[in-house]
Amino acid sequence: MAAPRTPNTARKVLGRLSLPERTYIVDALRTETVGGMLLLLAAVAALVWANIPALHDSYEAVSHYHLGPAALGLDLSVAHWAADGLLAVFFFVAGIELKRELVTGDLRDPRAAVLPVVAALCGMAVPALVYTLTNVAGHGSTHGWAVPTATDIAFALAVLAVIGTSLPSALRAFLLTLAVVDDLFAILIIAIFFTERIDLPALGGAVAGLVVFWLLLRRGVRGWYVYVPLALVVWALMYNSGVHATIAGVAMGLMLPCTPREGERQAPAEHIEHLVRPLSAGLAVPLFALFSAGVSVTGGALADVFTRPETLGVVLGLVVGKTFGIFGGAWLTVRFTRASLSDELAWADVFAVAALAGIGFTVSLLIGELAFAGDALLTDEVKTAVLAGSLIAAGCATVLLKIRNARYRGLCEDEERDEDEDGIPDVYEQDDPAHHLRMAEIHERKAAEHRRLAAEKAAAARHGLQEVAGGAGEESDRPA
Repeated sequence: MAAPRTPNTARKVLGRLSLPERTYIVDALRTETVGGMLLLLAAVAALVWANIPALHDSYEAVSHYHLGPAALGLDLSVAHWAADGLLAVFFFVAGIELKRELVTGDLRDPRAAVLPVVAALCGMAVPALVYTLTNVAGHGSTHGWAVPTATDIAFALAVLAVIGTSLPSALRAFLLTLAVVDDLFAILIIAIFFTERIDLPALGGAVAGLVVFWLLLRRGVRGWYVYVPLALVVWALMYNSGVHATIAGVAMGLMLPCTPREGERQAPAEHIEHLVRPLSAGLAVPLFALFSAGVSVTGGALADVFTRPETLGVVLGLVVGKTFGIFGGAWLTVRFTRASLSDELAWADVFAVAALAGIGFTVSLLIGELAFAGDALLTDEVKTAVLAGSLIAAGCATVLLKIRNARYRGLCEDEERDEDEDGIPDVYEQDDPAHHLRMAEIHERKAAEHRRLAAEKAAAARHGLQEVAGGAGEESDRPA
């Protein structure tokens, strides 16, 4: 007789994070949320600046003002500096995030990585397919197929901050990991599909500079005065090579060590990320938005967004393609693996996060500029479509998240509860005997306090009864 099989326990996905991962996510997303609010303000300021007739000319003048050494091929407009220069800082942080996820985060475990990776890939492929089908059917240009593939994590988190939802850390981590993988493939798309010419000597110099950067890191050389000038040289060579200059940023971010060396309290990547992330989220990305989102918005332009195939494809890609691509990728991953969704969440939560990922702003605007570089009018219309699609996606996600917000508040309260006041949430100490001993002492003190109060109340009640009894006797002695 065959021995009975041991049942396989299904692996739970989107469950509670480990304490170190949760701490990192909370710290990172706090900065991104502030940056997202600044991004929203910058986008609104750009739209106001560009659409008030008295200010429009000044916006154009500032955006197209050229500065930089022409002898080095860097005589660029302010808008160009924002797109190629400041966004290199954004992609540098993205490279660090990707490296950390691969080395110490969720992506290091193939079983944990498969869900966000497949969801992110489907969340890029389906919007591209939706855009392409829309433009093939409408006889439009397919050059902008990559525009709706990007997710803007800062903008998405700003929306979360505005609507006040208490999204559980597992869903926030899922959204962040999606955005990291999304950024990686957006970088590859920019490098492969939007590189028209290659200057081999400049590219060779950039690669040599990256090798020097890597060797200095390997040897433990320290000092910003070494790395910052080298990074600027690598960036300038990469720009002149014809490859988009932001590639230099992500390459250097990927080179930083993500594990502490002997005698170090934190890894170099973590230390540098803490220094550079506020610069990226608080300055680089908002300034890019300021000089990229300033498009003229009129009733006719908004109507064209939903009638012209190129712009309609962008809107449908962000709103429909992103939502169903990410949700479908997550559902298929769980369906065809031994995983199952966390008991604390429902598929409606994944769908809401997928809708939130339809907010494509920073990278979508960048790809829109690259895809339609020869047509200024169409570039502005595509930017308007990115703004419209992002706002629609934000509205849909807001409605979906608000429906489940009471449930999210309960989950967050469970995650934050710290009854023994040791600075660590209680849910992470359920296997620690010392935690239970501390809780026993707390409950014993509370029980002793309740026993004391009970005794006092009982004594007071007895004393009250005696007074009532004595008073009744005195009344009975009086003559009628």
